[in-house]
Order: sequence, then C-alpha cells, then structure tokens
Amino acid sequence: ERCEMVDRQPECIQETFSTCWLAGGPHYRSFDGKTFDFMGTCAYTLTTICNPDPTLPVFSVEVKKKEKENSKVPSISSITIHVNNVTVTAVRSENGMVRVNNHRSRLPISLSHGKLRIHQKGKSMLIQTDFKLKVLYNWDDHVVVKLPAALSGKV
Repeated sequence: ERCEMVDRQPECIQETFSTCWLAGGPHYRSFDGKTFDFMGTCAYTLTTICNPDPTLPVFSVEVKKKEKENSKVPSISSITIHVNNVTVTAVRSENGMVRVNNHRSRLPISLSHGKLRIHQKGKSMLIQTDFKLKVLYNWDDHVVVKLPAALSGKV
C-alpha cells in the first residue's frame, strides 16, 4: 500500500506486484503463474526488462546453478542482480555478505544514493530498488522476485 496526498487529502492506494520464484533447484513459477521444472546446470537470466522503452528501468536477475555433490538435482550457486550500473552477486556459501562490483561487503548496504538497498531479512537477503524491484534469496535454494504491476508484460 502506498499513501500520497490527493487534493490535500491523504489517500492510500493498494499496490500490486507480480512474483516469480525458483525453489529447490529445479522448480520455477513465472510471473504469469505458470509452474515448470528445469534441471539445467548453467547460468541464465531469471528476469530482465524486454521492452525498449527508455523510461523503464534497466535491470536483470541472473542465476547460476550447478549439480549438488552426491545428487543429480541442480542447486543455486549464486544470483547476480544488475541495476543502476551496479552488479550485486550473492554466493551460496557467503551468508550475510554480497559482492558489489566484485568487492565483498557485509550487509546492510545502501547504494546509488539509496536507490538500491540490500539487507538481511531473517535468514535471507533482500534487495530493494527505487522502482520497487524486490529480490529475496536465502543463500541456498530459494529466490523470489517481485515486480510492481506497472512492469507487467515488460519483462
């Protein structure tokens, strides 16, 4: 919910988000609600802006997966978010830390004059941007990406 002044009166507007996620290695749910399994062990783009409109924010969320030891089920080895000319990578084995443009940093972090914030939320890392992109990663096998409805159909 977002509150703003309209004709000098406070008004609250319900904000809606679309969500996609990756869980347990091969299980996915897309922004349009489709679920599927993908067993690949590679680096790939989970989401990015696809619309050439220059007024839209430019960002991408990439996931790198590899095969677990003693298992044929792939697991997340890292996620990388590119936004505001900053690259943030969270590596599975580095709880409580991220790599910002290849430099290891402890959380919390505020970058790009507050347009990009990263902090710990429970046992997970939460990345938030000024355009309301949210990426939650538990440093293990679960990634959730939330985008405002305004970006629906553009990713």
